[in-house]
Amino acid sequence: MNEIRCCFNHPNCNTFCNKKKSSAKAGGKMYFVRTHLDPFDHKQTCLASCLSPCARCQLLKALTPQENTQCQHGLFFLDGQRHVDYILTYPAKKPSTGRSGRPATHLDPSAPTSSAVADVELGSPTGTLNAQEDHKILRREEFEGKLRDMGLELEKDEDTKMSGMGFVKIHAPWNILCREAELMKLKMPTKKVYEVKQLHGVVEKISSLVSKVLEPLHPQVEEHQPKNIKHLSHTFSREKQHLFDLSDKDFFFDSKTRSSIVSRLKPDKTVQIMQQDTFDCLPQLLYEEWANYSVFYKYQPIGLVRKYFGEKIGLYFAWLGLYTQMLIPASLVGVIVFLYGCATVDDNIPSMEICHPRNNITMCPLCDRVCSYWRLSTACATARASHLFDNPATVFFSIFMALWAAMFMEHWKRRQMRLNYEWDLTGFEDEEDHPRAEYEFRVMQKSLSKDQNSKHKVITSFLVSLQLFFTFIEKLTCQDRLPAYMTNIVMMLLMIGVTFAIVFGVILYRISTKAALYMSSNPVTRSNAQLTVKTTAAIINLVVILILDEVYGAVARWLTVLEVPKTDKSFEERLIFKTFILKFVNAFTPIIYIAFFRGRLVGRPGSYLYVFESYRMEECAHGGCLMELCIQLSITMLGKQLIQNNLFEIGVPKLKKLIRYIRSKQGAFQEEERQKKLQRYETDHFLEPFAGLTPEYMEMIIQFGFVTLFVASFPLAPLFALLNNIIEIRLDAKKFVTELRRPVAARAKDIGIWYNLLRGVANVAVIINAFVISFTSDFIPRMVYQYMYSPDGSMHGFVNNTLSYFNVSHFQQGKEPMDPLYLGYPVEMCRYKDYREPPWSNTPYEISKEFWAVLAVRLAFVIVFQNVVMLMSDIVDWLIPDIPKDISLQIHKEKILLVDLFLKEEQGKARNLESRAWTEGKENCRRSSNNNNNNNSSSSSTVAQPRSGLLANSTNSL
Repeated sequence: MNEIRCCFNHPNCNTFCNKKKSSAKAGGKMYFVRTHLDPFDHKQTCLASCLSPCARCQLLKALTPQENTQCQHGLFFLDGQRHVDYILTYPAKKPSTGRSGRPATHLDPSAPTSSAVADVELGSPTGTLNAQEDHKILRREEFEGKLRDMGLELEKDEDTKMSGMGFVKIHAPWNILCREAELMKLKMPTKKVYEVKQLHGVVEKISSLVSKVLEPLHPQVEEHQPKNIKHLSHTFSREKQHLFDLSDKDFFFDSKTRSSIVSRLKPDKTVQIMQQDTFDCLPQLLYEEWANYSVFYKYQPIGLVRKYFGEKIGLYFAWLGLYTQMLIPASLVGVIVFLYGCATVDDNIPSMEICHPRNNITMCPLCDRVCSYWRLSTACATARASHLFDNPATVFFSIFMALWAAMFMEHWKRRQMRLNYEWDLTGFEDEEDHPRAEYEFRVMQKSLSKDQNSKHKVITSFLVSLQLFFTFIEKLTCQDRLPAYMTNIVMMLLMIGVTFAIVFGVILYRISTKAALYMSSNPVTRSNAQLTVKTTAAIINLVVILILDEVYGAVARWLTVLEVPKTDKSFEERLIFKTFILKFVNAFTPIIYIAFFRGRLVGRPGSYLYVFESYRMEECAHGGCLMELCIQLSITMLGKQLIQNNLFEIGVPKLKKLIRYIRSKQGAFQEEERQKKLQRYETDHFLEPFAGLTPEYMEMIIQFGFVTLFVASFPLAPLFALLNNIIEIRLDAKKFVTELRRPVAARAKDIGIWYNLLRGVANVAVIINAFVISFTSDFIPRMVYQYMYSPDGSMHGFVNNTLSYFNVSHFQQGKEPMDPLYLGYPVEMCRYKDYREPPWSNTPYEISKEFWAVLAVRLAFVIVFQNVVMLMSDIVDWLIPDIPKDISLQIHKEKILLVDLFLKEEQGKARNLESRAWTEGKENCRRSSNNNNNNNSSSSSTVAQPRSGLLANSTNSL
């Protein structure tokens, strides 16, 4: 094993090593990378590309000449000088060599050719190529020619060891990098450095103490310069290259910038540039300090994530990290609320009244015929369990979580602004989003269809060219998209209707299964019928949600393609919005039914509401539907996180990778290539292509909904989300580093439409929690009874107050219990939970005055709760500025420093012009003096001419 010193984060390793500065002066320790002497083993990453030149020389000197050539071949062109910035792959059939192996049939989806048949390499000994294969090769050569015309340098890997695949290395020369960097308006660090303002006094001491305490939580990633020193950044310009530190041009643009520049140069919008070079020592560091479960307690090295994957992915992990951190206080408060319920369950008077052994209240049957009368005391366990989630502390927790959501939003905006400053994205504007190829094709079709309306028209090449010109003038109007819009509306409503239908089917399952279990002769089965039905129904809902999530994702993409959005950004936003609506409805429809509809559309004994004339609508247990809502929430949330978010994320990429590997290693090829060592980019071909951040954001947004929407009924939701996210961060990190091809780095200054979705979910959460507290829990009925109907101002008698009377002789014929003596005695009056007049009143079974009083208080609570919480959220939003004060001051300071830098530059230019003019004037004066000495016969008029010329030259020079 060799130890090679590598300055990972230093922008100019050459200068650093040549000047032999100590690591302390450079702002951190050197990082050691352990690597085998054979760095091109397919299980190792060749680190030579990212080492500083001096360290790279040390590594290469330790290699044999053959190993040196192989490593250079993988990282550089054959000349050993030009870096590989990007790699393309394409399907290719090797010439027959007599072996029995056949080429791989797998095609990479992003290969430059759009065909689904393997290409045939030129120079095949058979000399017979069909027209289709000729066309594919011609297209590929045309594509490569356009890349060369744009200034890129290409080199084919003729010595590939993978049957059926070809590789093209791409290098972007310095002039191309500079040109595109200027067009992309990249902000690059200049030679000018300045000191970042530090804290002073007590604040500084507190900050220093906190930093020391949190030191073990920071990853072992050293910064290349002190934190109080920052390079002044400016938009790159070829005319002002002297402002930037170009002492080592190889490391001025990092690998992600070079690859993003290459991927930007797409000569054909219908062709997708695919796999990029992954040679970088940052993956090794990211794997050790980020994509590793053993460092789950540490902060993420967001700076390194951004350096390797780009700003867009860096912002996602920064947002996920902040969201996870914010879940810590929410989890603590939720656990305290839950423990409060556990501690006060024995002091809860309604639960004590239900569980009292002398309680002999006879309740009406929960279903027709097969169910009989039952005692209220048998609901003791349910009533005690409901108190754990339905107590006065849950109201406080709902308010706390609403303010927590507002704090999270404000904190993220500040964090986002700080990252924009640190990543030199202040003032960054999204690049012009060009029309998609599909949109341009539809516009061209529209333009051509207009010309085809006139008969006897000859379309010549000139007219076609003219028509293509008008394509850029034409555009798709709302009328053109009307069929697509109507299809979208109908399909979205249909998919939502499918969700409702499935929920209704689960309702029928619960009703029929409950009736069947109550008919069982086993007393244990009958006693556990309610719990069995609730649990199995929740599991069925979870399975259906997981299946429909995949279906709805495909439907949303199809509907978005049907709309033909103009730009990629518009396409992505519309796809995200449709997918979110469908998955949100899919995940929360069963929960909304249990929270707000179950038990309210039942009717009363003797006049129940039936579905299909045989299925009686469900009732809530005496403790209310809150307990069942908690069961449904916990199973759905945990199931989605464990199965969909974690198991699928681990299993599916590995399965696809295995399938791709098996398809590419068949027959004799497997035996032959087993003895060979592949280049890194050849092994990376088996990795899964990057599919975007939409699935990652979507699962977290849905989780955010579980955490905030029904938190009044499930205070442990933040804790479960926190535990999941601790694993999720490292799982996603490992997937990005080891399971996916390195995505093209993309710049972004915010998380886009996801922030608006978060805002929407947070606002809806306030309303839903208000209704959950008001209508689902017993909080309002208890308050009304205590302050309006209780004789002593206590909760004694509350249970009896909520139960109405029913005369069993009023049962509908055929609906009465088959075993009326199930309790051992005849029943004349049974009780049921509702606010209705008794059968002996003048208006039997009519809604009582207590019902209207409770309803009025419930509605008033919803209005007050919503407005108070919204007002408090707005106050939090107003009190916390979006831009941190120190960042605002530093941005202002940078602007001043930039103005000073340019003023000094202009003054230097003026001094140079004056110096040059003075030099030229002096030279002209000397020449004129020599001419005067050599020409004594000149007249006074001729002597004066050189002087006037001198003045003229000086004036022109100035």
